[in-house]
Formats: sequence, C-alpha cells, structure tokens
Amino acid sequence: MSSRAPSRIARAFGIARSLAMYHGQPWRNARRRSFYGQFLGPGDLAFDVGSHVGDRIRTFRQLGTRVVAVEPNPDFASLLRALHGRDREVTIVERGLGATAGTTVLHVSSRTPTVSTISPAWVEDVKRDPRFTEIAWDRTCTIEVETLDMLVERFGEPRFVKIDVEGMEEAVLAGLHVPVRAFSFEYIPILRARASACIDRAMEIRDYRFRHSEVETTRWATDGWVTAAEMKAILGAIPDDAGSGDVYACRRDALPQR
Repeated sequence: MSSRAPSRIARAFGIARSLAMYHGQPWRNARRRSFYGQFLGPGDLAFDVGSHVGDRIRTFRQLGTRVVAVEPNPDFASLLRALHGRDREVTIVERGLGATAGTTVLHVSSRTPTVSTISPAWVEDVKRDPRFTEIAWDRTCTIEVETLDMLVERFGEPRFVKIDVEGMEEAVLAGLHVPVRAFSFEYIPILRARASACIDRAMEIRDYRFRHSEVETTRWATDGWVTAAEMKAILGAIPDDAGSGDVYACRRDALPQR
C-alpha cells in the first residue's frame, strides 16, 4: 500500500460520514424549513459560509432562496458543484472568509472534515474539550480568502448569513460592515469567550438582538430575543461539557414575529 493510500481512504471516509450525518436524516427537513423560514423566503438571498456538504443549501433552496455557498475545502467545494452546480440560483465560492483578503492555510481533518479550520489557535483551544482530543488535523492546503464585504459588493446584500467556520467567526464578522438583517454563528461552551466576541462585533455593526439554538436542533433553546448582555449571560450559564450550538443575531428593527 502506498503512503498516500491511507489519506485517500480517510478523506473518502470523512466525506461519506459527513454526507450521512447531514443528508441522512430527511425527517429534519420540514423543521429546518420552518425554522429558517423565519428569516428567508422566495427570492431572498442567503450566504452559506462554511457550506460543508450543503445541507443548508438544500433547505434554503426549498424556501425559494438564492444562495451564495462559501466553502474553502477543495473536496467539499467539488462535492457542492456536483450536487448544485446546475442550479442557477446557487453560486459556489471556493474561498475562505476572514477580516481581510489574501491567502492562508486550511488545516484539514481528513476523517472529521467538519472541523477543518483556518485557525491553528482554535485547534489548540478546542483540544481542551475531551470530545476533540482524538481528532487529528492531518493535512493542509493553501486557500484564497475574501471578506463578507467583498461578497456583498459582488452579489448584493443578503437577508441572512449562516457562519460556521470553526473558530474564524469573529474574523469573518470583522470583514463585514454592512448591517445585514440577520446572521448566525457557532458557539462551543468551553470557548464561550469567542462567541462573546462575536456578539460584541455584532453590536459594533448595528443594534442586534440574539437567540440561540442547540446543535442541529433548529429549535429555539429559550423564549424571545434578548440583548447582547443577556445572551452572554445565557452562554455563560451553559455547562462546559454541553453540546455546541448556534447564536442568531437579528437587527432590532427586523425581528421575526415567532
């Protein structure tokens, strides 16, 4: 067996695992449509930043939404082109996003590619969580980086931005100066300071209100939209060993009615 064979096997396993995880649960489709329907509808524009295997693209398209899908991992960018390349309402951007444009290194976990990241500091931080101790970031590739502002200039202002970029959320928001109506970003309880920094950045852009949803539930974890300080307190009360989730930010002047 060649020295490259294990890497190919690991990559194939990682892709198959992600497809099974994110596309293999069709019973979640209706709930996802209902949840994201609070933010999106026919003809709207969404940015899916960190598209991975495109499960959110599928949901957004079912809502009649145009999608700009941003994915830096070449394996998954190729997969997205295979799945959605013929859809004129989906644009696939094989790039990373950050505070400034340029080039950088993507650290890839072949067997668990959903945690591939641009941020080596995040890799070190997240190893404090026992669930990450067995993960190996075993290869790298050089990628191009743009900013959210650049995407807005090219494609127009989105109604909603989903951000799932493994530790680069604050940097992605640093590259945004347009007060988009709503966006989401991932939180990990043991790294709640990173989520708090994203909340602070949101408030620098505009007056936002916040809610959160536990990992892949697409259900609100609490009732009602809250202030930045209240959202930080909610995150602070989540146990370190709890699962991750997503914080949603919506402009105060555009809050959903449910």
